[in-house]
Amino acid sequence: MLQFHIDSDLCISCGECATECPAGIIAMAGLPVMTNEAGCYRCTHCYAVCPTGALSILGCKAKKEGGPADLPTPGQVGNLIRMRRSVRRYVDENIPSERIDELLATACYAPTGVNNQSVLFTVVRDKGEMNRLRRDMLGRLAALKEMDRLPDGISGRYLGHAVNAWHTDGQDTILRGAPHMLLTSAPKDSPCPAQDTLIAMTTFELLANSYGIGTLWVGMFMHALAACPQLGERLRIPADHMIGYAMLFGKPAVEFHRVAPRGPAKVNMID
Repeated sequence: MLQFHIDSDLCISCGECATECPAGIIAMAGLPVMTNEAGCYRCTHCYAVCPTGALSILGCKAKKEGGPADLPTPGQVGNLIRMRRSVRRYVDENIPSERIDELLATACYAPTGVNNQSVLFTVVRDKGEMNRLRRDMLGRLAALKEMDRLPDGISGRYLGHAVNAWHTDGQDTILRGAPHMLLTSAPKDSPCPAQDTLIAMTTFELLANSYGIGTLWVGMFMHALAACPQLGERLRIPADHMIGYAMLFGKPAVEFHRVAPRGPAKVNMID
């Protein structure tokens, strides 16, 4: 049940909810009416756009939470994006669980195709578990290398170098000593699993960076996961899910002091 309800004392019949509905299932009959509950995307645009808080849906009743006045300035957002760096050195301590929960609670607001909201955030919350995962991963990769069963091409070369670095001096060039890792996945039969998972991870990354938490899109772990699919089982990622990507995160053991030069942007402008 959508629990679509209009407070007639508050509604001014502006029609914004009907105009904004992407499914086109709200009509104006004096007050707004829902014409097809089964066609609702559950995007709650109608709830968010109502200027007087007259509309409630899915158990959501209007309340003051955020708003345009609480948004950062464009300059602040731009500086956050420009200052973001890949972090490969981490302090050996956990991020507080409450902070991780807060990041995930906001990252799930990332857009998804047809408002599917099926992205699964798999999080390694403790550095002790990361150490166990590291030993398991590198042990499996070493066994594959010993049997000459690492993947062909650049992936196998990178993984072989990682095994050598681990055995030679205990250096982990895959998980980088990070205390945490995030993987995003979504059901393969969802409308846009690849895009949804990457958008969700990007959203998580920018918010994490705003708190001073370092991140790294860790392609090496994706190579390791392809070579050792048992790692996905260890992380309890559902078999019917597509894994978008993996990201390391934690308190950085490095500080960046300025924006590094990038660009100019490659642009194909259609006038």
